[in-house]
Amino acid sequence: RPKGAEITYDQPTVTGTDNLLMAATLAEGTTIIHNAAQEPEVVDLAEALIKMGALIKGAGSEHIEIEGVDRLYPAVHKIIPDRIEAGTFMVAAGITHGDVLVEDVHPRLMQALLDKLDLAGLQIEVLDEGIRVSNNGHIRSVDLQTAPFPGFPTDMQAQFMALMCVTPGLTVITENVFENRFMHVAELRRMGADVQVVGRNAIIRGVEKLGGAPVMATDLRASASLIVAGLVAEGTTEISRIYHIDRGYQGIEKKLSQLGAKIERVAE
Repeated sequence: RPKGAEITYDQPTVTGTDNLLMAATLAEGTTIIHNAAQEPEVVDLAEALIKMGALIKGAGSEHIEIEGVDRLYPAVHKIIPDRIEAGTFMVAAGITHGDVLVEDVHPRLMQALLDKLDLAGLQIEVLDEGIRVSNNGHIRSVDLQTAPFPGFPTDMQAQFMALMCVTPGLTVITENVFENRFMHVAELRRMGADVQVVGRNAIIRGVEKLGGAPVMATDLRASASLIVAGLVAEGTTEISRIYHIDRGYQGIEKKLSQLGAKIERVAE
């Protein structure tokens, strides 16, 4: 069996924290994680493991303590809704001047995004059945900085950038979580976006319209931003390497089609 240990992360990492949580549950002795990720997905995993017999304290804080057990047992657990998928549909509603109800979401887990969408001028209604997002046309530029939860999620940075690309004014987006997370900028430029990258900052000058173009998905969230941009671009947008988007979205083209988008998956 692995031995428990005291581990400190230089930077919080969701995947790293999740992996240590799972490994430590069956390790011999006590494991303490310092500077642990506090994202809701970490808390949800911990709750599932606890139902299976794990001994975990502090999930959702900077310090998590796990006392190893001999075995885990079957359990029933309903995972939390995907706040990034939900946020992508909300941004899509905004960029297309649409009106979309995203059902079965937890508003308290999305507050940073909802605050920015509200500042941008979108209409946000928190209802019993979900969150309704609409755009009456009076949208404005909003600066943002990504940060670990409860800050603005880095996984929504690219989609929000697509929205700002067609919003009047100047927007500065600062990426504080990951390096080299602006790979979608070059592809948005192909569509006519005015974006300059200076270090960790992307400077966006809103344009009146985008144009369809052949573009390439470089990672999961970049591909989502290209779909969002393609919804509002004039003409046809062709996105290659879409296997990236399947890592985080199930049947996104079908869901968007149900909302009225002209989108289809074609064989390459």
